[in-house]
Amino acid sequence: MTSHPEIRGSDVSDLHNIALTSGQAILLNASILGLILLALHRAERRLDNDSQWMMLGILAIFGVSGRILLEPLPNIQPVTVIVLLSGIYYGAPRAFALAGIIAMASNVLVLGHGPWTLFQVIGWGSVGLAGALLVDWLLIDGKLNLNRVAVVAIAAGFVFDWIVSLSVLLKTDPSMLVPFLLNGLVFDLYHAAGNLAFVAWMAVPIGEILARHRVVPAAEVVSEVVAN
Repeated sequence: MTSHPEIRGSDVSDLHNIALTSGQAILLNASILGLILLALHRAERRLDNDSQWMMLGILAIFGVSGRILLEPLPNIQPVTVIVLLSGIYYGAPRAFALAGIIAMASNVLVLGHGPWTLFQVIGWGSVGLAGALLVDWLLIDGKLNLNRVAVVAIAAGFVFDWIVSLSVLLKTDPSMLVPFLLNGLVFDLYHAAGNLAFVAWMAVPIGEILARHRVVPAAEVVSEVVAN
């Protein structure tokens, strides 16, 4: 076997140093996110039907991965839709816990941690609370009404951003809040549009996964028995 002395040392490491355009990087990261979703879906099949906390762990992994991998996209990530779905299927407390885990983990590990993390937890927790409160309107006969979920997800993009924007009051005058909100309106629209895309892409498969591990409240079981 002939050797190639011209390729050695630092030259070998340079073979992996491939420059990507921003569009190629986003496509690559989206592909990786899709593979993660597929792997987590396969892992979910091995869980017991009542493994809600394990499911929240799986969703947390996907949420953190999504925030980090899609960070180049302005204000577009799957966390808002994930937390909304967890609120619909698992209730507000678990959705709030999921929001805290995703925000803390992704910020501490990569994106930067600070006072804004608390506002992100409150914002995403509020989205989960909305899902729990609107469950009878969003979940019809055990199936998601995608049009209604999309409406809530779009609104959630604005509400979350406005809650997080309140963090600027920690270091600025309240009179600056409205100009700050108006200045960020384009990014709010990006968030809302991203949420709509994520609802179309993942709401049904993730909803089906969560439904398999949902514990139906006793009152709901009684009403179904009476109806039948």
